[in-house]
Parts: sequence; C-alpha cells; structure tokens
Amino acid sequence: GCCPTHQRCLTRTKKPADLQNLAPGTNPPFMTFDGDVKIDVNKIEEFLEEKLAPPRYPKLAPKHSESNSAGNDVFAKFSAFIKNTRKDANENLEKSLLRALRKLDNYLNTPLPEEIDAYSTEDVIISSRKFLDGDELTLADCNLLPKLHIIKIVAKKYRNFEFPPEMTGIWRYLNNAYARDEFTNTCPADREIESAYLDVAKRMK
Repeated sequence: GCCPTHQRCLTRTKKPADLQNLAPGTNPPFMTFDGDVKIDVNKIEEFLEEKLAPPRYPKLAPKHSESNSAGNDVFAKFSAFIKNTRKDANENLEKSLLRALRKLDNYLNTPLPEEIDAYSTEDVIISSRKFLDGDELTLADCNLLPKLHIIKIVAKKYRNFEFPPEMTGIWRYLNNAYARDEFTNTCPADREIESAYLDVAKRMK
C-alpha cells in the first residue's frame, strides 16, 4: 500500500525505542531482512519487487518510465508555497505549483501507447486510465498519491487553494484512488494531516 510515504510525510514525533534498536540513527520507513537494514525507499521497493515476484505476487513496477517521474516536482512546489510567509511572493509560488500540477494533469490525460493501440479504429484524444501507468496501482502511484492527497488537504486548509476543476486528469486520478481500499485504508484522517502541517504553514505577513 501507500503507507510508507504517508509515514514519511507525516512523522513528526520521536520514534519508539524498539525501532531505534532495529535501525539506530534512521527514521521510518525502513526495513530489515536477514540483518540487513534498508533505509532508502526506492531500494526497499526494488528489493520487494525482486522478492515478491510473479506468479505468486503481482508486479508493481510501472511499464512506462515516464510514470515514475510524473508529478516529481509537485510536492517541492507545494512545500515552497505552503511554507511561504510573504504575501508578495504568494502569487508567484501559487503559479509555480499550478504549472507543476498542469504538467501532471497533462500526463494523466495523455493516452498511453496501449490505449491508442486498443482503439486504433478511432482517435483517442483523452486518456481514460485510472492511474499513472494504467488501470491498476503501481509503485509510481504509491509514491505520488499520498503526496497529492496531502497537498489537496493542506493547501485548502491553510491557503484556500484547490485543484482547478478543469484539471480533469488529476481529479479522475484522485477519485479512482479514493475508490480503492488500498489507498483509503492507509490514509491518515484529514485532521491528522492538518495538524502535522500546523507549524509548517506559517501565517503570511
């Protein structure tokens, strides 16, 4: 599921002693296997993909490399926007976030090659896929969706900012995620997300 990224984005308290003993000097998420501690999220994902392989377990890596990088800069633009305290800088930071979101929206609305091949008798202009890489969740979604959900909650609460309704790809993407138990069951409550950002989203002067 998407739990590790949620934990990484929201962890603000000191980790319990048992975790400290397992992996001294590291913060969640991490994993241990045969005494080896893995702390890099990407390395953990690669390891699990190798060990939990088909046919017993589904492959979660995306088929298209572009799916891994789609939306990469959205969270950084959001962080700059939400941490800003200067009113005169707010407009430009909001525009920068919107540009990053528009780039993601364009990717989500651009048909993948298999969508075009599947409907070769007619022109496919807008993608109808549910997630970044197709109709099933992949690791790319586990990395991006929690961040996108956090942006949606926090930006509305502290900056009265919402994803524009014309960004149909992003809204389709989020609504499809909210329909999946794997995502909703690992989402913190909205109030927990808002609380985690209480000291981050400073009041503008």
